[in-house]
Amino acid sequence: MAIAGALILIGPVVVGSSVLPRTVADVGHIDPLARFLIALASIVLLCHLMGGLLRKLGQPGVIGEILGGIVLGPSVFGALWPGGRAWMFPPEVVAALEMVAQLGLVTFMFVLGCEMHVHHARVHRKAVGCVVAGGIGLPFAGGVAVAALAQPVLAGPVPQSMTYLLFFGLAVSITALPVLARILVDLQLDGQRLGVVALTSAAISDGIAWLALTVILAATGTGGTGQVITTAGLAASLTAFVVLCVRPTLAWVFRYATRYQAADQLLLPLLLSGAIAFAAATHLIGLHPVIGAFLFGLAVPRGSAVVTRISRQLHGFTVLVLLPLFFAGVGLSTSLGLLGDSPEHWLLFGVVLLVAIVTKFAGAAGAARLAGMPSNDGLRLGALMNCRGVTELVVATIGLQSQIINALGFTVLVLVALITTATTGPLMQVFAPRRANQDLQDEPSVREPDTRVG
Repeated sequence: MAIAGALILIGPVVVGSSVLPRTVADVGHIDPLARFLIALASIVLLCHLMGGLLRKLGQPGVIGEILGGIVLGPSVFGALWPGGRAWMFPPEVVAALEMVAQLGLVTFMFVLGCEMHVHHARVHRKAVGCVVAGGIGLPFAGGVAVAALAQPVLAGPVPQSMTYLLFFGLAVSITALPVLARILVDLQLDGQRLGVVALTSAAISDGIAWLALTVILAATGTGGTGQVITTAGLAASLTAFVVLCVRPTLAWVFRYATRYQAADQLLLPLLLSGAIAFAAATHLIGLHPVIGAFLFGLAVPRGSAVVTRISRQLHGFTVLVLLPLFFAGVGLSTSLGLLGDSPEHWLLFGVVLLVAIVTKFAGAAGAARLAGMPSNDGLRLGALMNCRGVTELVVATIGLQSQIINALGFTVLVLVALITTATTGPLMQVFAPRRANQDLQDEPSVREPDTRVG
């Protein structure tokens, strides 16, 4: 596969080398569309080659895709060939990639909202409640403590100290629902009590995280308390509109549309347009677009085969093309040189990573034991809830764009997301019981649909 990819790109590279600028000053003379298309082809190919390699090593493919983006950033490509990176990723191309990546992110969050199932919390309400409380509370407190000590180093130019502290605590307490769902399916745990508790806890935790992030972003406005109240009021009004109007309307539309064979063709453009429109609405009121798309996804009726088919259709193009652009954008903003220049920065990164892992593991595992789960299940649940993946990358990107954290803080959170996600699978193998996993007959077994995003 790698050889085939290299052969596919070698022709355009040879042809393009004849017009490759000698200096950075010559970059503007090359057609931006050609550079955009070359950058797009390189990102898609490299991210998926890296993803395939990581899957062969037993890791989630998303890890390789994120690493592919980092390879294209200043840490690797920029360090080895600064002129080549400047030619491929000039400001106008980066801006175009970011715009397309935002569309991918909006679609991704909409599909995630469609596929989020929290109704299983009733089955294991005690365990789920404890895990959510412990898995969020202890990491949040640890993140706030570290952020307070490192504020001069990690904080962005946003003046509100409390906003920065709350954001960093939230970022440390994240669990990535889509990556976690993929790992559970791969390990055939999604139908067992452990998998149901982990998936439901992650879903509820993600909902709480996005709600908290909405409040935090509202507090970043520069217009003072009045603007915060206005943004919060508009967000509450939009949420009420979704619950009271959009949700019942979509339920009626689905009942009507599913009578026809072409239901997918009728509903797909409606849902995608709605997600984009709600993303625009939340952006206009001062929040990140993904919040609107996620909120609209939550309003889509559950348990419909049409929704499952539409999710799969959107999954293909989004995951294969659009999300790698987001990962590349993360890589272009991530510079390991920010850590390498100072031993203190590496020490700070180590502290943040240690706090993130230990507090999340202890909070989730300890809460599971308090809820009466076996000790081995508690350990595996602690490992699963440490999976941060794409969700933390999204949150970190929002923090950087909102100037709540600086480039170093962003790099630290990206590396924490990568390492904690990469260690989830190996830790599950370490804590796996020696006998084959079995469904507990005295507990209801519920199998979630395959979550195909992330």
